[in-house]
Amino acid sequence: MVRINDLAILRGPRHVLFGRGAVGAVGRLTAEHGQRALVCTDPAIAVTPILAAVLDSLTACGVAFEVFDGALPDLPVDVLDDALTAARRARPDVLVGVGGGSSLDLTKLTALLLRHPAPIEEYYGENRVPGPVTPIIAVPTTAGTGSEVTPVAVVSDSRRVLKVGVSSPHLVPVGAVCDPALTDGAPATVTAHAGIDALAHAIEAFTAVARTGEPVAELEKSRVFVGKNLLSDLFAREAIASIYRNLARAVAHPDDRAARNGMAYGSTLAGFAFAAAGTSAAHVLQYPLGARTSTPHGLGVGLLLPYAMEFNRPVRTPELAEVAAAMRPTAASIPPEEAAVSAVRCVVELAAEIGIPGTLQELGVRREELPEMAEQAAGVTRLIENNPRRLDRPALLALLDAAWSGDSTALAGPATERTRK
Repeated sequence: MVRINDLAILRGPRHVLFGRGAVGAVGRLTAEHGQRALVCTDPAIAVTPILAAVLDSLTACGVAFEVFDGALPDLPVDVLDDALTAARRARPDVLVGVGGGSSLDLTKLTALLLRHPAPIEEYYGENRVPGPVTPIIAVPTTAGTGSEVTPVAVVSDSRRVLKVGVSSPHLVPVGAVCDPALTDGAPATVTAHAGIDALAHAIEAFTAVARTGEPVAELEKSRVFVGKNLLSDLFAREAIASIYRNLARAVAHPDDRAARNGMAYGSTLAGFAFAAAGTSAAHVLQYPLGARTSTPHGLGVGLLLPYAMEFNRPVRTPELAEVAAAMRPTAASIPPEEAAVSAVRCVVELAAEIGIPGTLQELGVRREELPEMAEQAAGVTRLIENNPRRLDRPALLALLDAAWSGDSTALAGPATERTRK
């Protein structure tokens, strides 16, 4: 039922193509925006049939192209400089990103700097991109980041302790080509880390702060992440169900095409959900965790997710009950309080099944490091403001301490929701 104060905001590509064989449409979509393309990818993808299929499609549609294959994990800012040099030489009408999150983020930021030349740090944060960027066609090869449909790109700047993000609706690609076949055969660890990250996107979007008291036109203009809403909830529910059903199977059986399809579908849906609603506590804490331990993003987020869910459970019991029902339909028949607890337990069990560590100790974090990590996390304000329960420094430290010890019993005490619906 739609209530009088409900709102809905959704941003996304002009075209989203999903299905096996969709990669064949890359050339046609690219040609709609020009006849010269720069293809951004990483060294591993560059020597695979995946890139060959993209280039064949471009050639068939008469699109001239150059390839930049220097994308690296965690996207060092120096790589952006190299890609921009290649882009200026190629003078592309459109950029095509092929790969995981780092490749797609590199494509977005190169497209930004081509159209709006300036030091990249001028665009760190939200809504600082002055206008449209060079058109982007995004072709994901992992089922996790959802970057093909989101307004966010993240870069590792050596001058800063943490990764930094650029968030703007102008960064949303004009086209997303989501071909599950491109994920076939991905290593189990890649599948696990990307997949649990996608689940976190969906759950955090579904449980994010609700800003229903603000005028929708002003909210859409002032924020990139606007909080949970009718449309983000719709995508999040379906994403949670699809990812939960398929993630463990995709990890255990890399050749299971049905599971690969379900993960690719769920990842894109989760991208749509958090592209509007945003993420929160687990992603906040992954910033200092990743910087300190070089932990893969998805692994860190997956470890932190159940602790964040438990922390938010007092103010998101109905939502977490729905999460439980999406994962296991039988949970719809039990009281919401029990169902919310079972949602956390389901995530703990799934994470363990796919090899995600359960505590920060297992990653080599020392307890005396936690206060500094909490201090660093406190600076990630754009995501802290998205959490439904107040995330001050003591709360961040409590979350880290629970994740370090593996004991979350103290997290779900009495709490007040940040913004009531």
